Amino acid sequence: MKDSLEVAADSGTGVATREGATARGCGPRNLGVPFDMRWIDAIRVNLSAIERRIESLAGRRTLKREWQAAWLLKAVTCIDLTTLAGDDTAGRVVRLCAKARSPIRPDLLKALGMTARSLTVGAVCVYHDMIATALEALAGSAIPVAAVSTGFPAGHTPMATKLMEIEASVAAGAQEIDIVISRRHVLSGNWRALYDEMHAFRSACGAAHVKAILATGELGSIVKVAKASTVCMMAGADFVKTSTGMESVNATLPVSLAMMRTIREFQQRCGFQIGFKPAGGIGTAKQALAYLILLKEELGTDWLTPRLFRFGASRLLSDIERQLEHFVTGRYSAAQRHALG
Repeated sequence: MKDSLEVAADSGTGVATREGATARGCGPRNLGVPFDMRWIDAIRVNLSAIERRIESLAGRRTLKREWQAAWLLKAVTCIDLTTLAGDDTAGRVVRLCAKARSPIRPDLLKALGMTARSLTVGAVCVYHDMIATALEALAGSAIPVAAVSTGFPAGHTPMATKLMEIEASVAAGAQEIDIVISRRHVLSGNWRALYDEMHAFRSACGAAHVKAILATGELGSIVKVAKASTVCMMAGADFVKTSTGMESVNATLPVSLAMMRTIREFQQRCGFQIGFKPAGGIGTAKQALAYLILLKEELGTDWLTPRLFRFGASRLLSDIERQLEHFVTGRYSAAQRHALG
């Protein structure tokens, strides 16, 4: 079993340590490019073709046994383990960080022959006032702390306040900032305003990486999603992210495909690798596998690392651990047996 899983890891489709994943495919950080309205005007999306492409995914790709286990372990390394609730406490964040350090039960890792590998989630994502708690709980690990900012989740706060939020979170030690764009710029087609806003957010983040949350379920059309993704990348976003997880419609495979293709075009035209983060509504191992397969087919093996791909999820980890236990024992356990932090 161990040999099979390591074969999967070596092929680039299975497990990798954080160091190995980070080292592969590293390119320069996105510096942003000048605003180009002609590029934005030229963007077209064939929705029916995208839907057909997604429908064909399940029939063409099937992962079984040790290959499925390897891909699920890969998915774990790409999770932004998140708590963004009004009743968050320091104790909850500490428990979440403990799970981030050891996301899969040691007995399962031992049965899979993976105890020699360092397996952690991609990051821990919290509100600003929990950054210090998360940093203390993750001390000595390579797990970054991400903070949501800019009036998350709606983004309806003054621009000066948004920039102060970012600067405060960076000063507090957050290595990643998940910002929300102003949806009104997209809905009104004011692409220059979106570019200027995103550029200001990127500047305020400094060395911290910035993930631009589009709230795709509220943008009106998949064409606007593609245009918003491109504008954010032009302005220097390190990641484009589908959703806050709090909209009525969050991540979907068709929208993700459109965003992945804008990422591919941006790399081809500008030379920068941009990360992608689907968030909201991804709660099962089966869903996670579909996103990973689509990512590999559209963007290639280089993107199968936490440096360039993240799931915005928490309950996803519980189902992955449950599926891995089934692979090891042949039995499904109750979902409540698997800690969510």
